[in-house]
Amino acid sequence: MGKVVVMDHPLIQHKIGIIRRKEVGTKDFRQLIGEIGNLITYEATRYLDLDEIEIETPICKTKVKELSGKKLAIIPILRAGLGMVEGMLSLVPSARVGHIGLYRDPVTAEPHEYYCKIPADCDKRDVFVVDPMLATGGSAVAAIQMLKDKGVKKIIMMCIIAAPEGVKAITDAHPDVDIYIGALDEKLNEKKYIVPGLGDAGDRIFGTK
Repeated sequence: MGKVVVMDHPLIQHKIGIIRRKEVGTKDFRQLIGEIGNLITYEATRYLDLDEIEIETPICKTKVKELSGKKLAIIPILRAGLGMVEGMLSLVPSARVGHIGLYRDPVTAEPHEYYCKIPADCDKRDVFVVDPMLATGGSAVAAIQMLKDKGVKKIIMMCIIAAPEGVKAITDAHPDVDIYIGALDEKLNEKKYIVPGLGDAGDRIFGTK
């Protein structure tokens, strides 16, 4: 059974409080999205296994811990998910990066695929699906299913702000997936935007409307 983890770290909460403000410009918004992605990755990778090995320091031999060699992949949901990738790679630089493109139908709010390119050995990796906003959950549910159809076994969903409706959509469709959330908001409005949210993350990251 997957777990749902809502971040309580003061730095994460502080930075989310800043990006919610409508007056924050593209440069600062983009930078903060990366920083928050970095901090959530720190928490979401606590499960990684360690091996004990012997090394030699300038003083003597000693035993230290190092990662056991687990292969990771980061799969942003285009386009807003791109904003989290660099911050994540600064912690796990050996991770491979794929991309899944989904757009939401403006009438039905259902996701439609327009692009998918992931590492060839994704079925042998732990995969982090990332999107700053988890609103209806439709895109995330579809992306996770696409990865499962390609043989991926271990999937972690990471988002910065989520609505309860999106969390429920994932836990209902994919109860084995862990979800890491920066902040869990109140609800979706009639236009399927998260309330209080921060608006359209993609537009604010890339300076578009």
